[in-house]
Order: sequence, then structure tokens, then C-alpha cells
Amino acid sequence: MTERRDNPKSFVVTTGDTRAPNRAMLRAVGFGDGDFAKPIIGVADAHSTITPCNAGLRRLADAAAQAIHDAGGMPQTFGTITISDGISMGTEGMKLSLVSREVIADSIETVVRAQSLDAVLAVGGCDKNMPGALIAMARLGLPAVFVYGGTIKPGHHAGVDLNIASVFEAVGALQAGRIDRAAFEVIERKSCPGFGSCGGMYTANTMSSTIEALGLALPATSTMANVDDEIVGAAAAAGRALVAMCRGGLTTREILTRQAFENGITVAMAIGGSTNVVLHLLAIARAAGVPLGLDDFEAIRKRTPHLADTKPAGRFVATDLHRVGGVPLVMKMLLERGLLHGDALTVTGKTVAENLAAVAATPDGEVVRPFDAPIYPEGHIAILRGSLAPEGAVAKVSGVKVPVMRGPARVFDSEEAVMAAIEARRIVAGDIVVIRYEGPRGGPGMREMLAPTSALIGQGLGGAVGLITDGRFSGATHGMVVGHVAPEAAVGGPIGLVEDGDVVHIDATRNVLDLEVSDEVLAARRARWSPPPSRWDRGVLAKYARLVGSASEGAITD
Repeated sequence: MTERRDNPKSFVVTTGDTRAPNRAMLRAVGFGDGDFAKPIIGVADAHSTITPCNAGLRRLADAAAQAIHDAGGMPQTFGTITISDGISMGTEGMKLSLVSREVIADSIETVVRAQSLDAVLAVGGCDKNMPGALIAMARLGLPAVFVYGGTIKPGHHAGVDLNIASVFEAVGALQAGRIDRAAFEVIERKSCPGFGSCGGMYTANTMSSTIEALGLALPATSTMANVDDEIVGAAAAAGRALVAMCRGGLTTREILTRQAFENGITVAMAIGGSTNVVLHLLAIARAAGVPLGLDDFEAIRKRTPHLADTKPAGRFVATDLHRVGGVPLVMKMLLERGLLHGDALTVTGKTVAENLAAVAATPDGEVVRPFDAPIYPEGHIAILRGSLAPEGAVAKVSGVKVPVMRGPARVFDSEEAVMAAIEARRIVAGDIVVIRYEGPRGGPGMREMLAPTSALIGQGLGGAVGLITDGRFSGATHGMVVGHVAPEAAVGGPIGLVEDGDVVHIDATRNVLDLEVSDEVLAARRARWSPPPSRWDRGVLAKYARLVGSASEGAITD
């Protein structure tokens, strides 16, 4: 038998027995003579007590590893990083959020390739764990399964459900005198009652649901609560499914197809998902070698109704969606209308249609609306273009009462600068707030602007002020906000040429984002423009800024 260095099964018999040292090392971690012929499966565990999103993951990784072992595989557990967007939000630490997606992807790929593993199961909870793991899985092209760590259950006060977005909005409400200090502190204390990812259809739950739709997670597992026992059984089932994938030769190359990405986009639109799903799916598709662009999101938006009444713009959280049937219910409804590719393969070894065969397409009417009474007849994530965003921009239009705005620009070169203006009550109805130099390269890191948008909503200006940025938005953001403006300011995009008082026109009904300034004036400004010097000349942020590409292509570092 000729040695195959890309396959751990070559540990059994090799030419010249050159793999004996490798076997000796593996014996030290529990391998016996019969184990070297088994599929060796990496379990990438993002457990961390740094955030409630990941603090409950260890038991899931352990359950998956045990199930892999019992099914005839050899699990090898290793760690990967996480940061908490919620904790870093509004600080310079948020610059590292999108960076962490790349670090997670690179770390998983590094271990799996270096140890010649046969397959990988990743367990993650916080926002970037999921796309980071999927990017690695797409690059590797091996059998792979993702296990979601589960959502948090909502907090409660005075008959109202609370979540992390409640706290951000309470900051603005306190500043505006709409609530007192005592009420503010109750909201802060009660909003996050335990482990799990942020409870609304924010980025974590959007990505878990989208991964289920892509076919890389088991059906009905993307909206479970972290603290419920059923999620442990789901992790074990994922481990068994992965061993079966190894034996059957099913890999991410067969699952992550163009049809799978279209299914993922469709489900994200139907459930009211985060705008970050655009950035992450573009990046995952690039890693998988699947052509995908912003125009694909817009085409799918136009034919996909918004069916799930989820926060931040709606009333319900992910556990409510789970209670009424979860993502399988939404997928079955979409499938019956011809809006999903039913023949796409999944980690079960079955197609989407086969997985959904026993699911009833019967919405409850509140959490999930029927097709004849959708929340909106079209999807809620719109792609805008125009003189201010030649490469495109992303807007979330759910809950927006005024989809067309035209007003004077209030320009800020950082999140800190705009927060100071909001706290001083210098932003007024009719303003179009422009936050720039917060893009992938300019930030660097493309921070989420949840603090400014939440503060505006708390001050009662959510429907009266527009906000555009080359940064991102949290899944908890709502209102007339446009992000991912490309090209970004730091590379000479038009957003870097806007001046206070310029008229900005946002029209989400016609997909337009324009700066009403003549070409001659813009040319003169461009001649005077130069990028501001970066404070980051070494370390991870400097490295990221040198490598990262446009948000319109997923802000990838490959």
C-alpha cells in the first residue's frame, strides 16, 4: 500500500513504515491498534466563557465527540476562538469582530490540514463562529457538519420580552428622558438571563438558520435554546451523521452548490434575517468556488415573501420560531411554492425535499404568516446602487415606515464621533447621518453600528433619520439604515467625498443611493482627497487591512 499523506487511514500500513512515529503519538491520546483504520474526525470547539453565546458549548462538543466514537469514528477535539460582538460593541474592540471570522476559518483549516483529518464537526455560537467554520469547511472540501450552540431565551419585565437590543435602545431612551435610571437598570439586569446567542433574528440565529438551509446542519436544529436538553441530542445526532458522511463519501463539495446558496438566501429573506448574511454568504461561496454576487440577493428578494415576524423589527424571538415549527416549517412552505431547490443534498445524505417530506406547511399565523398574508410581499434585504455606492450597498427595509429619504448629510469619520453628536442631541429629524472610514480596510474591521442606530431609536428618531456607512450593522439594528457601502472611503469610494450639507437620496423602493453633487464638484474633491493615515501599522489589524477585499465581495482575505 502506497503512503497517502492526505489521509489518516495511511497511518495503518505505509511504505517503509514511515508513519510509525505518527501512530506512536496518537497512541498517547487513546488510539488502539484497531483505531487507525477508522475515520479520524476533528471536533472544532468554540467553547469560551468570554460570552454567553459560547459558554454552553462544551457539553455539545463532548456529546458530538462521544457519538462519533460510538459510531465508529475517532474524534479529535481542538479549540478555536470567539469574541463577543455584544461586549465589544461600541468600542474599538469591535474592529476585531470580522477579523475573528478569518481567524476562525484559518485556525480550523490549519488544524484539519496539518493533522490530515478525514472530516470536521464544528460547534459554535457567536456571530463569526458560524461563517468562519463554513469558510473552512468550504475550503477543505471534506465531510463536515456544523452544530449550533443554541439561542438564548428572552428575559422578561412587566410583561415584555427583553434581549440585548433592548439594552442598546434603552441607552438612547435614557438620554432622551423617555425612561428613568431605575427602569434602565432593570432592563440591563434582565435582558440576558442565561447562556445562548442573542435571541432575536440577529446575526447568530440568521446564520444558524441559513446553514440549516444550506444543508450543512441537521434539520430543525438551528433555533433550539442552548439551555434545553434537546440540543445535546442534536449534537450527538450530528456526530453520527458525520460518520455516515465519511462512509458514504459525501463532502461539502456536493452540498455547497449554487442551488444550496440560493436556498440559503431565500430562507434568510423569509425569516427576516440580518444584513450580515449577505457578507458571510458571499465569503462562503467564494471559498466553495461558487459564483455569487449582490445581484443574486436582489433577484431572490423580489420573489421571496417575508414570512416570519421576528425581532428586531417584528415581535418574536428564535425560540418562538422553534415552538411553531422552526426553519423546517418555513422551508416546507417555500418548497411547496417552488421557491427552494428540493433536490439539493444535505448532511443527512438526503435531499432538502426528502428531509421535509413529513413536515406540514401549516403556519401558526402569528410567528410565521401564511403566503396570502405575509409581513411583506418581498424580502427585506435590499441591494442599493447609485453615485454613492457604485459597487453596491445593503439595506434592511423591514419595519421601515419611510423607505424614501432625501436630506442633508451629517458626516462623521468614526463611530465615536457620531455617538458624541447623538448623545449631545445634535442629530435632528431629516438628517442623513454618514459614518465613514469604518469599512473593512478603513476601520479596519468593518465595525457594526448598533450603538448609534439604537441610540437614535431610543431618542425616538429611528424613523426620521437615515444612516449610511461603509461599516456594518448588527442583526439587532432596524430603521432606515444602509451599510456595506462600496467602494469604502479608505480606498477612495464616493462616501469619502461627502461633505456636511450635501443632499443624500435614499430610495429603497427603487434601490437607489445617490449623492446629489455634480461630477465636476466631486472631481475637484477627489483631486484634494488622500486616505487618512492608519493608527494600525502592525499586528492583526494591520495585517487584515493589507489583505481584506471589498464588502461587495464578502470582505475576504483570500
